[in-house]
Amino acid sequence: MKATGLSNWKGNWKQGSGTLSTGTDMFKEKPYSFSSRFEGTPGGSPEELLATAQAGCFNQALANNFGMIGFEAESIQTSVEVELGYGDDGHPAIKSSFVTCEARVPGISQERFDYCAERARTTCTIAVILKLDIGMKATLVA
Repeated sequence: MKATGLSNWKGNWKQGSGTLSTGTDMFKEKPYSFSSRFEGTPGGSPEELLATAQAGCFNQALANNFGMIGFEAESIQTSVEVELGYGDDGHPAIKSSFVTCEARVPGISQERFDYCAERARTTCTIAVILKLDIGMKATLVA
């Protein structure tokens, strides 16, 4: 299986603009610019796509971890915050990624939940390719 991301761009780095799309209908021609990436103005960013990918990947990894020890989640809600800034060299850099997860898993102990969440944080496909420490707050809902 191959996933495709698409982008076009016109102009220079700070005054130019472009669009982001996926190969499917999931995300089509979302406008983005320097200011939408670095200054918080309306529009998309590649980092938003990365955060979404990590949240989806984490949820599937967590569900799989529960299943491997005989549990099934009633619900898992996850948000990921990717922080874009500048590295020591002055170039744009992803500074951090933080996972916030809340899951309802009937019958699971806090210890087993924590183990599954930590394993998902460090082994989901997206986490494996990121070369930074990923923070996390995982909450088991009673």
